[in-house]
Formats: sequence, C-alpha cells, structure tokens
Amino acid sequence: MKNVKVKTKESLTNALLSKLRTETVAVIHSAYEDSPRTVALVNVNKSWSTKKKLERAFMLTNSIEDAWYTRDELVYIGPESSCRSTSVGDMARLENGKKFKCENTGWVELGMDERCLG
Repeated sequence: MKNVKVKTKESLTNALLSKLRTETVAVIHSAYEDSPRTVALVNVNKSWSTKKKLERAFMLTNSIEDAWYTRDELVYIGPESSCRSTSVGDMARLENGKKFKCENTGWVELGMDERCLG
C-alpha cells in the first residue's frame, strides 16, 4: 500500500515538473476557412526559442506518413473528424499571447490588432 502512495506522489511530481518545463502552442487554421479555428494544442519545451516552438508545432500538424491529428504528441481539437495540414496563412499562438502567421519564408509576429482576429 505504501508503494502505491509513493508512485502516485512521484507521478504527480513528474507531471508537475513536466508542465513547468513545457508550454502549449495553439495551432489555428485560417488560410482556407471562413473564420479562424483552433485545431491543435502542441506542448513544446519552454526553454526553446520562439522559432523552434513554432516550427515544432508546424511539423507536428503536417501529415507526412500518417494523419497528423492522430499523433500522441499533440491534442487535436478541430471541429471535424479529420483535418488538413497546417499551411501558409495559418497561425499559432504562444502562451504569452503572441500570435504568429505562417508565411512562405517562416513565421511573422502579428500586431495587437491582428491578434484579436482568432
């Protein structure tokens, strides 16, 4: 019985430490939709650069060999049972509220007015 409590305490500690080390990036599809919609939540390492966080979210929300929305590394929250890959024109939002738009040459931070659009 005592081991069960220790494992539970250990697993809770590990979960807390994991959360402290990660940040969630919201992936928002808006390039081809009538209105922006959040389709995925991707956990990334909090210590990574903004560019690396955005690139990881982009990579994980693109289908290469399998449908991206079935991956264990993210939480799919799109409105349909399937979803297109993230493309130029889509957006990502960091936990600090900064929003970025995917362009042909990478990610561009949106201004305060544009952040309210999705």
